[in-house]
Amino acid sequence: MKFSRTLALLLLFLAVYWSFKSLIPSYTPDGDLTQEKFSTDRALFHVKNLSIEPHGVGFSGHPRVRAYIIAELKKMGLETITQEGYTAGDWGNLSKATNVLARIKGSGNGKALLLLSHYDSSPHSSYGASDAGSGVATILEGIRAFLSENKTPKNDIIVLITDAEELGLNGADLFVNNHPWAKDVGLVLNFEARGSGGPSYMLIETNRGNGTLIKEFSKANPKYPVANSLAYSIYKMLPNDTDLTVFREDGDIEGFNFAFIDDHFDYHTALDNYDRLDRTSLAHQGSYLMPLLHYFSEADLDNLKSLNDYVYFNLPFFRLVSYPFDWIWPMFGLAVLAFLLLLFDGFRKKKLQLKDIFKGFIPVLLTLVINGILGYFCWTFITWWYPGFKDMLHGFTYNGHTYIVVYVMLSLSVCFWMYHQFRKTTTPNLLVAPILIWIIICGLVAYYLPGASFFVVPLFGLLAAFMVVINQEEPNPFLMVFLALPAIFLYAPFIKMFPVGLGLKMMIAATLFTTLLFFLVLPFFGQLKNKITFAYLFLFLFMVFGISSHLDSDFNEERPKPSSLLYVYNADDDSAIWATYDQLLIGWNGQFLGNEKRVPGPEEYKTLSSKYATKLTYIADTQKKDIPLPWIDKVKDTVVGENRIIEVCVTPKRNVNRLDVYTNSVPLNAASVNRLELSDEFLQKRRNKLITHYITNNDYTELELSFPKDSVLELSFYEASNDLLSHKDFSVPKRPETSIPMPFVLNDAILTIKTLRFD
Repeated sequence: MKFSRTLALLLLFLAVYWSFKSLIPSYTPDGDLTQEKFSTDRALFHVKNLSIEPHGVGFSGHPRVRAYIIAELKKMGLETITQEGYTAGDWGNLSKATNVLARIKGSGNGKALLLLSHYDSSPHSSYGASDAGSGVATILEGIRAFLSENKTPKNDIIVLITDAEELGLNGADLFVNNHPWAKDVGLVLNFEARGSGGPSYMLIETNRGNGTLIKEFSKANPKYPVANSLAYSIYKMLPNDTDLTVFREDGDIEGFNFAFIDDHFDYHTALDNYDRLDRTSLAHQGSYLMPLLHYFSEADLDNLKSLNDYVYFNLPFFRLVSYPFDWIWPMFGLAVLAFLLLLFDGFRKKKLQLKDIFKGFIPVLLTLVINGILGYFCWTFITWWYPGFKDMLHGFTYNGHTYIVVYVMLSLSVCFWMYHQFRKTTTPNLLVAPILIWIIICGLVAYYLPGASFFVVPLFGLLAAFMVVINQEEPNPFLMVFLALPAIFLYAPFIKMFPVGLGLKMMIAATLFTTLLFFLVLPFFGQLKNKITFAYLFLFLFMVFGISSHLDSDFNEERPKPSSLLYVYNADDDSAIWATYDQLLIGWNGQFLGNEKRVPGPEEYKTLSSKYATKLTYIADTQKKDIPLPWIDKVKDTVVGENRIIEVCVTPKRNVNRLDVYTNSVPLNAASVNRLELSDEFLQKRRNKLITHYITNNDYTELELSFPKDSVLELSFYEASNDLLSHKDFSVPKRPETSIPMPFVLNDAILTIKTLRFD
């Protein structure tokens, strides 16, 4: 029996490994595949050419990337067109977007299938290899392989490579609201990335039920689906949008997102380059595209809407499992009924005693509390010990995966140690509390988060194991592991997914999922006689991986520290400062801030916005440079009824990348930028920001504003250029190889501020 338990334990470890391994295809060089097959190597060739240099809107690399995409589509014999125009999206970010489009004509008259990605990189330093060069490359290679079959699809296939996605989904906004092809689209497949590795998650965008989409996706039968209705429920709560969101919100068009999110520390940084893109992630994108392209190019795309929602999740061997929301409460009721019947049977057979059942609640509650506290304070402790990590605004460090292992090992040590203290309590009595906890969890998610209702599936495995231990003195250990497999396959990936996707501040999800998964495997762990040995083993592994994480905690060329520097000239008080967002300065920017640096006051430079509300940390006075201010021309100033209407045109007098315009608290009745009217909804929720114009070719910014005539309006103009390191009037050296530009903030920039007051 001891040998069987050891072998079953090895099988358990293998199942944990397989729960991760089975999510994603392996990569092997495949450049010699036949032309009808998707080749990751051929897609990589595109990624390499797309990510030669940063190519955000307004950057010199931007038109080169667009020309490359057009040339590749034309090589396939496709007629390619562009769509150009100003949009501001829902974020108040104005830009002139240039979309690239092509269309494959089908034999039918139904709705079209649209393949979507974007070609602009994040402004400033990102090379855009993953985000979203990988998406563009996936589509280019997929379409090439599809056309090589020389078959005419039933449905039209539209290729849309949007522009200015990083600025506010502007290219998608331009297409959905202004292009005649938008009304032809029945389904969208969007390929994205929020890191440079890991499995690609499928997320649905729909305004109604997902039932039909899930059934059709299952019929297409991609080999490595990674999807669950919990992930989409969480996605809908987060502020992260993709181009596909515009199709859903503005066009009521259904679609699937495919995005990999691991190695999050590369996202929007200079590390998003060709070399760091995980080849298996790109292969995973191709494994989605080809079966879906073949299926949906022939399917009926006119009838994808549904009023019914499905719970869905992926399992090894079964691929995507789904069932209707209508099953949620019957399945929960069945679990509760089974639990009550098993309790009755356990008391009848005298395998359960009330005193021992109450004892069983002690290790359950203590392990949840202790491991929850450990996870909750994880990020606080890490950033206290390593303050430089505060400058990694992603919230996920280069050694973040090791930290996940560290906290999982510690959580398992706590679990084994705690249950060792109750080794004299029989397994049936110890199982009652975990089952009750899981029933409560399943009831809560069924009511508040129905997308997570598949949690009940592993619970049935636990109930089956409970039945076995009630009826057998020494259950077969292989049977106990087998009944725990659904829990392992479902929850083990979650332990990694939450800290990876949401940052190490969500380590509490990893520690609690580890604990809850331990409960589900408790029927097998209860058979182990040496729990204290495993407690010490996992404590030892905790220390080993803890030391490893410490050794990898420094910043170097492979793990460069994000840093920032700004030169700011304020024309309103004729002052100049150096400024930074860094919590921990390095020599490169510390030499400019000096010993006289100070923390800006609450009212100083508060309008310098950023994605994560990151504020300037230090500023220092410096000498003024002769930086030309923009030409601000008051074109019109008139009163109509109770409103005052002004028109202002702002023209750069130097090469600039963006203009931010802020106002005081005066309410605006109407506003337009470059003849583009801003919505009433935006004007009501905008706070003090009016518009951010990401400028191409030093274009002007024209504002027309209407406000109450008795009000005093102030307009503050923040004009920025990303040329601090190359400007002739400055002597800022190149960053050391151990540092990269900090993402998500205005960086390496020369910023001027000028305020106009309209009394």
